[in-house]
Amino acid sequence: MTTTYAEIKDDFEFLDEWEDRYRFVIDLGKSYEALPEDLRSDGAKVEGCASQVWLVPKVEEGKFSFQGASDAMIVQGLIAILSALYHQIPLNDASKIDALEEFAALGLDQHLSAQRSNGLRAMITRIKEFLANA
Repeated sequence: MTTTYAEIKDDFEFLDEWEDRYRFVIDLGKSYEALPEDLRSDGAKVEGCASQVWLVPKVEEGKFSFQGASDAMIVQGLIAILSALYHQIPLNDASKIDALEEFAALGLDQHLSAQRSNGLRAMITRIKEFLANA
């Protein structure tokens, strides 16, 4: 991961128009190292998303992260943001992150369609469930 969440947040602050933010999210999705095809199993698939989404969470040396992928470019960008938010976070700290609040701070909560918002919540729920059982 080369882009940190702090860098993403800083970049969002400079983008005044929603169209610019939308393009930025898509660009993040294009540059995100997506989950390889061979790991996109039914068990990794996130239900509740309008597009296809796969998340594979992991804990290494007490730190949480995940890889994900989507067949929709804007969703791939949302995955990239979530991945940056949770990248290599100590397990105890990861469970304290309020990802919906972070997305609201970026202004994304106001501009995502209902389907995209539901999908985002489904991804966050999958992450929270993993963290609760880790």
